[in-house]
Amino acid sequence: MHTLYDGFPAIVLSSGAIEATVLTTGATIAGIVLAGDETNPLWNPQRIAAGRPHPFGHGPGFGHFVCVDGFGAPSYEEQRAGLPMHGEAHRQEYEVIESTQNRLKLAAALPLVQESFTRSFQLVDGENVLYVSSRLENVMAFDRPAHWAEHATIGAPYLERCATAVDMPASRARTRAHGPSADLPHRLASFEDFTWPIAPGVDGRPIDLRTAGTEASGDHTASLMDSSRPMAWITFLHPARRLLLGYLFRRAEFPWVQNWEYYPADDQLARGLEFSTMPFDVPRREAVDLHSLFSTPTYRWLPARSSIASSFLLFWTRTPDGFSRIEDVRLKDGLIMLRDAGGGTLGLAASLGL
Repeated sequence: MHTLYDGFPAIVLSSGAIEATVLTTGATIAGIVLAGDETNPLWNPQRIAAGRPHPFGHGPGFGHFVCVDGFGAPSYEEQRAGLPMHGEAHRQEYEVIESTQNRLKLAAALPLVQESFTRSFQLVDGENVLYVSSRLENVMAFDRPAHWAEHATIGAPYLERCATAVDMPASRARTRAHGPSADLPHRLASFEDFTWPIAPGVDGRPIDLRTAGTEASGDHTASLMDSSRPMAWITFLHPARRLLLGYLFRRAEFPWVQNWEYYPADDQLARGLEFSTMPFDVPRREAVDLHSLFSTPTYRWLPARSSIASSFLLFWTRTPDGFSRIEDVRLKDGLIMLRDAGGGTLGLAASLGL
C-alpha cells in the first residue's frame, strides 16, 4: 500500500502479524508495528522538539537507514565533491521495481561513488519477521574498499531509561575517543578497551551499557561480534511492555556493532545499534588506514565491475512474562529461537531463513 509517512512517500507491507513501512527515499525502514498495536520502536526524529538541532546533522534519519558507500563524515575533499554524511544511499529516491502486499524491491544509482544499490523487503503471511536483502554493485573497473552499515535506531517512548535493554553476542569492545566538543556530556571514559556490556565510566566506575542511565549523556562504543558464531544478533527488550525488537545477520558481512547513545535530559532518547563493516563511523581514509582492529578488518572489498551482497532478519514480537535478558538467539529449521536468562524461550517462524 502506497502512503505518506510524515510527508515522505512510503509503502506499507503486511504479513497479518506485523506491518512494515518503507520510505522510497533511502529505502529506509521507518516503522514496524504489530497487528492491532501502534507501538513503533524505531526512532522518529520528527518527534524532536521544534528548534532543537537534528542530532545527526542531516535528515531524515528515520528508524533503520542504510549507510553505503560510506559510514560517517566525508573527508574535506569528498564533502567539496558533494558526498554526504553516511554515503549516498540513504538520500536517494529509489525506483520501485516490484511492489505487492508483502514484497518490495527498490533500486537506485549512487552517482558520486559510481555504484548501484538494490534492496528487497519481504514478509511471509503470519510471521513476525521482515527479510531484507541488498546488493551493491561497482560499475568501475577497479577494486575498492567498501563501507557499509545498517543504521538501526530505536527511540522514545519505546526506548526508556533503565528499562529498554540491549543484548548481543559481543566480545571485545572500545569506547570512542572524546572529541573537542560534545552536544551532551560523556558518561564513558575516552578510548578505553572493555568487555561488553560493562564499560569504564569517566569517573572510573563500571557502567552497564545494556540500558540508558538516569543522566543526560552521549557516547559511542564499538563492539566486535563473537567470531565463533556465524550468525550475530542484537535484541532490544522492554520487559514491562513485553515487546522485543531483534536483528539477525551474518557475522562475516557485519563483524562490528557501533552503539550510538543519544540521551538528552528531556527523555527524547535515541539509540543506534549499527551493524557494520567498520567499528566506528569515520571517514573512509581513516578506516582504510586503520585496516583492522582486534585482528578484524575495518572495511570490505568491492571488486571491479562486480557486486557484494548482505541480508538480515528484523523481528518484532511480544514476549512471555518474565523475559528480562536475552542470552541467545539461534536460527534453525525455519525458527528463530530466543532464550532468556531466566530460562524462558520463544520461537518465531522464519520460513525463508537467512
